[in-house]
Amino acid sequence: MMLRGAPDLTVVAEGGDGAEALELAERHSPDVVLMDIRMPGTDGLTATEKLRSRPGAPQVVVLTTFDADAHVLRALRAGAAGFLLKDTPPDELVVAIRHAAQGRPVLSPEVTRRLMDRVAGSEQDTAREAARRRLGLLADRERTIALELGAGRSNAEIATRHHLGIATVKTHVSAILTKLDLNNRVQVALLVHDAGLDIPE
Repeated sequence: MMLRGAPDLTVVAEGGDGAEALELAERHSPDVVLMDIRMPGTDGLTATEKLRSRPGAPQVVVLTTFDADAHVLRALRAGAAGFLLKDTPPDELVVAIRHAAQGRPVLSPEVTRRLMDRVAGSEQDTAREAARRRLGLLADRERTIALELGAGRSNAEIATRHHLGIATVKTHVSAILTKLDLNNRVQVALLVHDAGLDIPE
């Protein structure tokens, strides 16, 4: 009902649990899956991990309440495009689905930072060393742009701050994702915060 008014969106299927979601995604090949975390049987986190591991996987947007930060982080690490609160207004939900379909993260910079702060407070030593080793694979310019991603900045904002063309920034972001074997810029931001690096203001 919430999505019916958007002419460019089509709901191809609805599932009752994670296992059914996996079957329906296989059958319909959707561009975006809205995934609830708490479901009977196979939960949304497990389903997200399985779904994102498939070739040509759809983008996954997790539906949750904000008190489930640890769950959200697990979903993001599995490659989810982001998360929405269950009381998100219909117009914002439609915009978020469009963003996810375009490969854009569905997380505001403020929410991203709040989640990252929780990561920084836990698993510090092991996660920090592992993250810094991975970021060490990047060239200097790539590392700089990775830090900007950690601040939640868009390609246009990064281009302006560093006097680069947007196409050049996109090329660097693609190279970063390839070198780090990650799916999206949210995962890069998580890695930057895991490393405990100073985020540029």
